[in-house]
Amino acid sequence: PETLGPDYEVIQPRMPNANNAKYEEWKIWFEKYIPFLHDGIILVGHSLGAVFLAKYLAENTFPKGIAGTFLVAGPYSVDEDRQLVEFVPPASLALLEKHGGKVFLYHSKDDPIVPFSELAKYQAAIPTATVRTLDGRGHFDQDAFPEIVTDIKSL
Repeated sequence: PETLGPDYEVIQPRMPNANNAKYEEWKIWFEKYIPFLHDGIILVGHSLGAVFLAKYLAENTFPKGIAGTFLVAGPYSVDEDRQLVEFVPPASLALLEKHGGKVFLYHSKDDPIVPFSELAKYQAAIPTATVRTLDGRGHFDQDAFPEIVTDIKSL
């Protein structure tokens, strides 16, 4: 699979209790990594990780300069049967848009987990975001993701 190469250090935290996720637990876990990060960071969130980043960056001032925020297949509104209401971002994502660097949104038209209609909600909330609409990629569970690699390297 295509990778970013040696110019990038990738930190991929395993968030706690993925099957019974709690926003406050994820927030505490995420904040433990901040002292190890540098200005120019690139943040990537997939699925629940995407909505976590959207909510976190919309409600908190991140202490490092962010070069880019990449939200992949993120739900925007969480239905009640998922029991993840605490992850729903605030009405305004202005703080994310202001401090999140260049924002990229990715969604596949055939995503069986998060409806494609969720992308339009992010587009409305972050009008300056670069949108990548794909097809045939499902919920982006593949090893290779050349589009995001290209966009990260473009920063």
